[in-house]
Amino acid sequence: MTVVLVLVGGAIGAPLRYLIDRAVQDRRDSLFPWGTLAVNMIGCLVLGALSGAGTALSSPLFVLLGTGFCGALTTYSTFSYETVRLAERGAYFYAVMNVVVSVSAGVIAAVSSYAAVHALVG
Repeated sequence: MTVVLVLVGGAIGAPLRYLIDRAVQDRRDSLFPWGTLAVNMIGCLVLGALSGAGTALSSPLFVLLGTGFCGALTTYSTFSYETVRLAERGAYFYAVMNVVVSVSAGVIAAVSSYAAVHALVG
């Protein structure tokens, strides 16, 4: 049953990742990978909130949303690839900013949503 929940969550998260990435990136005329940043920040917020819910959230629901949905929505590999591509193009400022902003904003998003949900539930 766990595998089915991961598959269902992933089947929702993966296409949503593509649609959000395209919608955001198509509105920006920049080398910076705004679409990937957006999906990763959404994933950090959701996963932080799910973690903040703690025992109030059932294990199967966490598997569906945390592992399946967030796992398919977010993308470390694309983040890494886009950072390398920026550096290869000589866009070193964008490459460094991609790393700094993605990591720091991701941690802030996850901790903030964790704390907010934990305070409401706990």
